[in-house]
Amino acid sequence: MVIELKEYDSAADIAKTIDEKISNTKSMLGEYLRRLDEIRLLAERSKKIREVVLKLAGRKANQENTGEISVGGLDVVLDANPFHELTAIEEVVRSQQDRLLVLQKSREALKWVDQIGDTEGLKYLVLENDGVPEKVLFKIS
Repeated sequence: MVIELKEYDSAADIAKTIDEKISNTKSMLGEYLRRLDEIRLLAERSKKIREVVLKLAGRKANQENTGEISVGGLDVVLDANPFHELTAIEEVVRSQQDRLLVLQKSREALKWVDQIGDTEGLKYLVLENDGVPEKVLFKIS
């Protein structure tokens, strides 16, 4: 979580910045959803092949050894397979969806700022949490 204080010259600048973040987030989300579809197909094929091979070998799937270890608080996956990648992309998609919703709600909540317009001598200090406005301070300069 990164908290920043950004200064804007006008309400329109705040709105423009939020709109750009919404647009970028939608674009990134679209790309991750495309990748998710691709890796989901690969993961399903991999699972079917694994099940067939294990059945032919007379073995059951070993769920204990996922090849994942923790090093200094960082999870490391050794010999990652499509399921590991699928899980990671699903997490990213959920995060991007959440970010998009928060940005859209923030933009909607700040519609009143658009009505203020450019007021001479007024600066807008915006407290942002991970790029999402949480507080607007009007500063007379």
